[in-house]
Amino acid sequence: MTNLVFRKALLAAASTFTAAVAYSGTAHAQAFYLQEQSARGAGRAFAGEAADTGAASIWWNPASIAGITEGEVVVNATAILPRGEVVDTGTLIARPGQPYAPVGGNSVARNPINNGVVPSGAVAYPITDRLAVGVSVTSPYSFTTDYSGDSWARYGAATTRLRTIDVQPSIAFAVTDWLRVGAGLNVEYTDASLSNALPNVLATLPDGRQELKGDGWDLGWSAGLQMHNEFLTVGISYKSAIEHRLKGSLTVSGLVGPLAASNEALSGVEARFYTPAQAMIGARVRLSDRLTLNGQVTHFGWDRFDAIRLGAPINAAIPENYRESWSLATGLDYAVSPKLTVRAGVQRAQTPTQDGERDARVPDANRWNFGTGASYALSPRFTIDAGANYVTFEGETIDRVTAAYAGTPAQTPILTSGELRDGRAFVFSLGARVGF
Repeated sequence: MTNLVFRKALLAAASTFTAAVAYSGTAHAQAFYLQEQSARGAGRAFAGEAADTGAASIWWNPASIAGITEGEVVVNATAILPRGEVVDTGTLIARPGQPYAPVGGNSVARNPINNGVVPSGAVAYPITDRLAVGVSVTSPYSFTTDYSGDSWARYGAATTRLRTIDVQPSIAFAVTDWLRVGAGLNVEYTDASLSNALPNVLATLPDGRQELKGDGWDLGWSAGLQMHNEFLTVGISYKSAIEHRLKGSLTVSGLVGPLAASNEALSGVEARFYTPAQAMIGARVRLSDRLTLNGQVTHFGWDRFDAIRLGAPINAAIPENYRESWSLATGLDYAVSPKLTVRAGVQRAQTPTQDGERDARVPDANRWNFGTGASYALSPRFTIDAGANYVTFEGETIDRVTAAYAGTPAQTPILTSGELRDGRAFVFSLGARVGF
């Protein structure tokens, strides 16, 4: 029985890894995707990014650099300040041979997602008057979250840290005066570490602990086109899903009594999961010499995040059952003067999580993103961009049933009952664009 319990403990740890990755949703664009890759785009709530031009838009559409006349470097930094409460509304736990009882602990987790700063940048250079190359460096999935050791959610998450670095070399070509095309390769590094408590067989015993660490390099691709005339630019782009393969270690400690033999350190743990494809259509309409309207529709293929698949020694799949989702954004740019442009926008994003599948590690919800910002040209080749966003999240239930040591004599069901309340985030972006 001991080996079986330990094997199930590994399965539980890997499940924690998957859900913890997804937990960043209450701070960012949608589930665990970070859209904060441009201070210019933040000012209009990321409307029209697939149709804008220059190095600042490479991430959304590699065709954005076709036909540029000079080199450009873009750097950005975004501070993300999430707020909210994850509240217990009656979670129960049933230890072996005992009736269901309250899970206990602090019933309110306030601001469990840490504040953070997300850097990004890009550079592009024209090879000819039609051909250009460039590269963007972004962090599309990154966050840190902490629950206290006495939190009601401790068996789902304690400390979680996820970092990704995406390097996208791109090439673009102006086929005609009105058509641009581009393509890029997404080379992505992922590093994750997380921990959570494990219940011992008696509530009077202190909790055990498990910690999982892993990293890996993976590949995806991006492609797009832009069609434009004097008044209208339409951009269409696609970013592929990426299958992430992480390898690392798992440590289980603090278990006592019949579970004590499961305390062990294991290396070579493997986990595979997908981040979603994105299909984008963006448009920019110049209504006058000063006013431009922007819009963008994005489809996320979150249904690829249906499960996390575990290699040896576990050889199992844990369902996640995300669904496809959409975001819609609209905004405007207004040139106050030749040097100053102001922006505003609003975005509506749909959560890919589903009722009955949402747990305390993934309190995601539909959200509104309100943005404002400005650009100021200090010189013909040096522009400062700034943006601010306020994101509000709908209240949502947390209702996924889980079990520690499932399928063993020590099986411990946990009937999760909670809510996300007062979810919101303040986001501040600052960037610079330099021509050369």
